[in-house]
Amino acid sequence: MGKKGLAKLPIVVPNDKALEIFRLLAEVNRTIGGMKSEFSHSIVKDAMVSMFSLNESVQSTRIEGTQVTFTDMVEERGSKNPSWENIEVLNYQEALKQGASSIKTGYPISTRLIKELHRTLMENARGSNASGGEFRKIQNFIGPSNRIEDAVYIPIAANEIDEYMENLDFYMNGVPHSSFRKFNKTDGFVFDEECDPIIKAAVMHAQFESIHPFLDGNGRLGRILIALIAIKEDLVDVPVFFVSEELEKERARYYAMLNGVRGDNPDWYSWIKFFITACGRMADSLLSKLKAAEDLGFKGLKLCTLESEKNIWLYTFSDPYTTAARVAENLSMSPATARKGLSALSDAGLLYADESTIRNRKYRNYDLMRILD
Repeated sequence: MGKKGLAKLPIVVPNDKALEIFRLLAEVNRTIGGMKSEFSHSIVKDAMVSMFSLNESVQSTRIEGTQVTFTDMVEERGSKNPSWENIEVLNYQEALKQGASSIKTGYPISTRLIKELHRTLMENARGSNASGGEFRKIQNFIGPSNRIEDAVYIPIAANEIDEYMENLDFYMNGVPHSSFRKFNKTDGFVFDEECDPIIKAAVMHAQFESIHPFLDGNGRLGRILIALIAIKEDLVDVPVFFVSEELEKERARYYAMLNGVRGDNPDWYSWIKFFITACGRMADSLLSKLKAAEDLGFKGLKLCTLESEKNIWLYTFSDPYTTAARVAENLSMSPATARKGLSALSDAGLLYADESTIRNRKYRNYDLMRILD
């Protein structure tokens, strides 16, 4: 049988390992600072937040085994009969938006908010019979089969969830609590409730996944919490702290590192190092995509002759496979003006339109999709 249970927060790592973490952290924090600065003045900031949010939603659900792609979601936008995979992605995006809005208005990341987001995540989705918004009432386990004997990890009992989540709540919000573990100075370096935001995000995510408070949706919700704590801790001004794509690329290692913090001898150093490194790759990737998208935006604006064309061109950065109807609705212009503008952008080589399609013709910003996908 695999590992069982976990200790409450805070955590401790050997002093020499903590020194390595701080060295790595300084470099990654500089990269994230550069990303934050670039977002603050980009002409395509809002559109890219929307697109990065969609990609995060796709990648996070892919970690759980869905096959839907980012291009699928862009292509099928507005579908009246979405598949269950599409519903999972859209629910994730909605929960992310809902959580970010709550944090920006001053709400703490609390058990109450977590339950609300879980309810949104599970609505009409696969596993939606798994009590959306309610902690599990039974023992669960993580493993390759439906036999607990084969489990690689058995989380805490259902009757312990409330006290463990309370411990996590206070830790996330930087408030001392009676449940916090005490360490001797000789034990190593303690990463307590006042630690660096990236380390706090790493610890929070692993602890939430290990508590495994819900019957389903723990992985997705735990990754949403990473983005929310980044906003709360002012790592970013907009919800773009999205690590799921990097985690999805190394899914087996991700799960192994998470499992390493559980049981009687948790290896927090390896998990935190892995997480910080993934955050660095994420920041590099998002910064590169943002700059490329901005260059494309300026290039297109130079080819536009009318103000309506400029507005439509920038709109396609948040809706890369769009239609005249959607442009007209979102930019509050007449359908005729939308069609004329889209046609002009197509003639200028900025968008591609399939001329054989008469009704609901799509205009595709392929240059942007190559940057994003």
